Amino acid sequence: MDATIQPLDRVFLHLGPITIYWYGVIIGTGVLIGLWLATREGERRGLPKETFVDLVLFAVPIAILCARAYYVIFEWSYYSKHLSEIPKIWEGGLAIHGGLLGAVATGIVFAKARGLSFWKIADIAAPSIILGQAIGRWGNFMNQEAHGGPVTREFLESLHLPDFIINQMYIDGQYYHPTFLYESLWDFAGFLLLLWLRRVNLRRGELFLSYLIWYSAGRFYIEGMRTDSLMLTSHLRIAQVVSVMLIILSVCLWVFRRKKGLAKERYND
Repeated sequence: MDATIQPLDRVFLHLGPITIYWYGVIIGTGVLIGLWLATREGERRGLPKETFVDLVLFAVPIAILCARAYYVIFEWSYYSKHLSEIPKIWEGGLAIHGGLLGAVATGIVFAKARGLSFWKIADIAAPSIILGQAIGRWGNFMNQEAHGGPVTREFLESLHLPDFIINQMYIDGQYYHPTFLYESLWDFAGFLLLLWLRRVNLRRGELFLSYLIWYSAGRFYIEGMRTDSLMLTSHLRIAQVVSVMLIILSVCLWVFRRKKGLAKERYND
């Protein structure tokens, strides 16, 4: 039966010479849903309606460029010999940590230019970011990437996964851990957690820091299961190192901002 399994078509649509891939469609869908949620919440929190639309127009292109640059830099031994493949983002190869760095830098500059609080914008955007990540991981599913080590079909069936996921995890004659799914579910749980934390009425900035801590904790564990990690050394996975650094930085910022009185306002103030 395994020999007859065919992967899902990576192409969403052909428009003459233009090919649109599921990878881009899924990531774009995550961005649009996140934008809708952030815009609604931003209006409720007193921000102009166009705030997040304007921010996304800058942040998304910059985040994509940074995500690709981050990936290419750490895979330079390959891309230095295949320069023509660097722009081919539809084939995968977008590092979330690079994209997050680009988005945060853009958010800081944008907030300063508009005379707004970066932390307020970041808090409002945090649930949208992690939901977008949960959706975006399905782009990896369509590309059959970001998977874990080899497993048996019986193992996947024991997880009560639908056949379309199990079959898509059959790659070059072997079944693999659907780590894309594990991270997607972790991110969606984080989205629900952040919605609940809104009601807790944390101090300004702490919702975004909660996002960084939650996402990084899950990413650290799941990254250890993957077979395609970007490596810092032969034993150190870059995403795990960055995840630990983000957790430490977030906790330190949380404590520092409270001790220095920089987080007096609360989310719902």
